[in-house]
Amino acid sequence: MHANGKRLNELSGRVIGCSFTVLNTLGVGFLETVYENALMLELRKAGLAVVQQRGVAVVCDGTVVGEYLCGSDG
Repeated sequence: MHANGKRLNELSGRVIGCSFTVLNTLGVGFLETVYENALMLELRKAGLAVVQQRGVAVVCDGTVVGEYLCGSDG
């Protein structure tokens, strides 16, 4: 396996592990924001640098037609 592929698999495993930790800790029934905040906490505890909900430029035919903004940095 290529080195980048191995790193991607390791990172994916860490993210999935953090996701399961959040689900197993909180269970079901909360608003999405609660799970998002808890996942950010777990990812940071795992030593990952994460940013919540950044703006994304929307491009159509090579031209920026808007920006999708959702939430704030965390």
